[in-house]
Amino acid sequence: MTVFLLAGGGTAGHVNPLLATADAIRAREPAATVLVLGTAEGLEARLVPERGYELLTIERVPFPRRVNVDALSFPARFLRAVRRVTSFFISRKIDVVVGFGGYAAAPAYLAARRAGIPLVIHEANALPGIANKVGARLTRHVAVTFPDTALPHAQRTGMPLRAEIATLDRLATRTEALRHFGLDSKRPVMLVTGGSTGAVRINATVLESARDITAAGWQIVHTVGETREFTDPKIAGYHALPYCDRMDLALAAADFVVARSGAATVCELAGLGIPAVFVPYPVGNGEQELNARDLVAVGGAILCPDAEFTGEWVRSTLIPLLSKDEQLKTMSRRASAAGIRDGAGRLTDMVFSAVSESRA
Repeated sequence: MTVFLLAGGGTAGHVNPLLATADAIRAREPAATVLVLGTAEGLEARLVPERGYELLTIERVPFPRRVNVDALSFPARFLRAVRRVTSFFISRKIDVVVGFGGYAAAPAYLAARRAGIPLVIHEANALPGIANKVGARLTRHVAVTFPDTALPHAQRTGMPLRAEIATLDRLATRTEALRHFGLDSKRPVMLVTGGSTGAVRINATVLESARDITAAGWQIVHTVGETREFTDPKIAGYHALPYCDRMDLALAAADFVVARSGAATVCELAGLGIPAVFVPYPVGNGEQELNARDLVAVGGAILCPDAEFTGEWVRSTLIPLLSKDEQLKTMSRRASAAGIRDGAGRLTDMVFSAVSESRA
């Protein structure tokens, strides 16, 4: 029986592909033990136990970005985390480590290298994080989501997607999806989402433009975010939700999407062949714009910088696009051709290959 340790967490961008891979491993080898390494503070502390996996925790030790007290204490705290991971290797008889970046990943990478345990790394974003930049130099088994991600030994496997998305038959599910959201089967649907916490610019612009969009014959399903103050404008054809717990149905209903360009969102829309406008999150190191770059380049989506996503842009650019059925169909075909729906399976193949090589 193989014992897998999946390391990563902090944000949904790390936890969701980790869980998708855990499910794929368990489906491939039902007798295997799948453990998850994370922190007590990250999103994994809730999501991992809910999914039925055991969570092992270490101290949250972020890489220092400036010289301060935390930077001075970092080496000792990091080595303490490495020793704790090493103790898990011994007590739980770990056979392989699969890392997804985040605070828990870097100590696991170093511990695996020191212990001679096979290490597989997956990078979700086009622009790799610090932990995976370091970890990729410690192993030959490096999986990436996007083709131009600059990591040593990189092989493109795509994003491990949730099973309900990876296996979604949009046509077969559409009637159920329209009924679930109370939508008109005779009108096309635009899904608008800024993620679980919403997006200020997207929310404001879509609210400003909702009458124009619905007047053009479209319906809107808008997830505004649980943490955002919001007043429903009560426009016919406009449906607002604080949070959507059935994104599979939302995507089955959608004919077009307006969204941020987190790696998972880009990969889900490409895999499902849904044309989109991406409005990258404007804060950070620019990884969201890079995530969307390849899909935009092949004509499967268009990109609008956050500052330019205004009511005027919607009226001058988006609404005219929505009236061009053939162009939308072309965007859909090109998105689908660029997408990878079996990323979890491809990454699992790499993991099992690493285990086999180690045993040989």
